[in-house]
Amino acid sequence: MFENKDTTRTAISTLGEFGLIDHLTKHFKIEQKTTVLGIGDDAAILDFNTKKQVVVTTDLLVEGVHFDLSYMPLKHLGYKAVMVNLSDVYAMNASASQITISIAVSNRFPVEALEELYAGIQAAASTYKVDVIGGDTTSSNAGLVISITAIGQVDADKVTRRDTAKEGDLLVVSGDLGAAYLGLQVLERERQVFKVNPNAQPDLEQYTYLVERQLKPEARKDVIALLEELEVVPTSMIDISDGLSSEVLHICKQSKIGCNLYEDKIPLDPQVINTCEEFNMDSTTIALSGGEDYELLFTIKQEDFLKVKANPHLSVIGHMTKESEGVHLITRANTKIPLIARGWNALEEDD
Repeated sequence: MFENKDTTRTAISTLGEFGLIDHLTKHFKIEQKTTVLGIGDDAAILDFNTKKQVVVTTDLLVEGVHFDLSYMPLKHLGYKAVMVNLSDVYAMNASASQITISIAVSNRFPVEALEELYAGIQAAASTYKVDVIGGDTTSSNAGLVISITAIGQVDADKVTRRDTAKEGDLLVVSGDLGAAYLGLQVLERERQVFKVNPNAQPDLEQYTYLVERQLKPEARKDVIALLEELEVVPTSMIDISDGLSSEVLHICKQSKIGCNLYEDKIPLDPQVINTCEEFNMDSTTIALSGGEDYELLFTIKQEDFLKVKANPHLSVIGHMTKESEGVHLITRANTKIPLIARGWNALEEDD
């Protein structure tokens, strides 16, 4: 993860809106041939002189709703904000090429704080080879708001949607599930300890993987490259942002099919299993409802099974059925339970 550094404090007002934009974006470099003109004019200019289709996605992150700055360093926040959007592009089986960044920020944030935020954005853009081509900044009376739009491209015959899964397809997931949610629980616990005793020093060494999955997730660009190498074109795909159960139900609803999801096939990291025991939580429930894993969930044709069977990055966790059969979790005891979406809902009111 990123290192923190000591900074001085410079009021944003000393730079003004355009001076701030120039200051924060001066180190960004153009990586993509499709970017004709990036930051610096009324609009960016892109040239997609190909037969590919363009995909566009936007996500909004609001302080106090999507992140808590008491344990989310600004550099990590910038990085994660980019990942959230790139993950949606990769879920279309597309390659990401450009992003725009818009922020609303209160005067409690100095220039140095925004430098940290943009350092994280720059690190993500550099690692994933995407160009930052514009955006907007404005003031906020309610903390920090970040909106990122990501642009990508994909061959028309390789694009993957949520509504194109078929009966008999196999359900596959990348990586492992539940770690990001447990990382959040660990951080929340340490925050409560800090409230009681500000001198307490958190020991997060045994939770390193979980905390990193929460604070610095990685979008699965590598899985898109892997599927191309394996010559597998998913019949549908979605990224796991709100929990496995929610995403399975999204695919089933939009594709008008059912699904059998097998509990014993859900991939779990040993640190997830151990921490669930410590917190007295059920690991299957965490995997189904946790969210923010940013893994890719997709369906493939049965004839592609042998291509993915032995790959350590992919797990076959179920199969698609007739819509009339419904959507079920098949437990380790071979009991069939209706699958319910209990993932995170940003619009849900607090109790």
